[in-house]
Amino acid sequence: MTFGATILDAEGLRLSGEEKAFFRDADPFGFILFARNIEHADQLRALTTEMREAVGRDAPILIDQEGGRVQRLREPLARDWTPPLDFARAAGVHATQAMYLRYLITALELRRYGIDVNCAPMVDVPRATTHDFLTNRCYGMSPAEAAGLGRAVAMGLMAGGVLPVVKHIPGHGLATADSHFDLPHVSAPVQELDTVDFAPFKVLNDLPMAMTAHVVYEAFDSEPATLSPRMIQVIRNDIGFDGLLMTDDISMKALSGSLTDITTTSIDAGCDVVLLCNATLDDRRTVAEAAGRMSAAAQERAERALAMRTGQEVDIRVAEEKLEALLHGQGDV
Repeated sequence: MTFGATILDAEGLRLSGEEKAFFRDADPFGFILFARNIEHADQLRALTTEMREAVGRDAPILIDQEGGRVQRLREPLARDWTPPLDFARAAGVHATQAMYLRYLITALELRRYGIDVNCAPMVDVPRATTHDFLTNRCYGMSPAEAAGLGRAVAMGLMAGGVLPVVKHIPGHGLATADSHFDLPHVSAPVQELDTVDFAPFKVLNDLPMAMTAHVVYEAFDSEPATLSPRMIQVIRNDIGFDGLLMTDDISMKALSGSLTDITTTSIDAGCDVVLLCNATLDDRRTVAEAAGRMSAAAQERAERALAMRTGQEVDIRVAEEKLEALLHGQGDV
């Protein structure tokens, strides 16, 4: 049986009886966690267990654990990190290895609590005009830096048994508005988009999962990428991404219209699964009904992604010691 074409969240620290019954019937592909769902280690493990029990399978559980401002798990449950751009710059010539180790440590921390998908790497290429909400979450100012460090992030996560979600495909770096509140429009020509913004995603097009950008690319379409068949075609054919394609949160203010319309439009455009966050139970029901079950192609991509949740036996203390030595000028370790 195919999965529900949604990724959903929970209201609190544990699932309510209503939520358990809803998740059992809707069978979302996966779940996503926020700070409101996190109190202490035992509670978090119990919640992730309840989520999987509700759907009767080892469903993926996602989180945004970039480090810096976008980090749901905090000390003492997980290490607090500086923003990725600041971290990479501080690491200098050792940035690639340092980013690998940082996200390996992150993965090992997440797995302690039953979390096995991280919404990273973020390989958007910022400019001087990029909105502040995005800039220091990036990895570098060039496509090569973004792609190289993005690969290190993805490999670190996967070595720790956590699936990466590359975002925001096909590129959010030219946006001068925060898509949480407004719909960004990008007027750059096709050539600039192709050689700068799309470029890191081409390099990372083999990753198992990606998240769309709620951005209008005027050179291609008047609709945001999440809702645009033309932009999904760019993602699939020009960028060459054939992994599981999820929307960014459809409750963000960049998208207008009813949740039903946004859901069906994104699925019809070619997204495999719809992400809904910070919504009421009724809204989650509405989106689950509108999304329905995954298409055969989406189900195949989902199963292919889940099969990559492997990882290695790694001592987190060893990884931490290697990172500290690297950052303190002891060279490759």
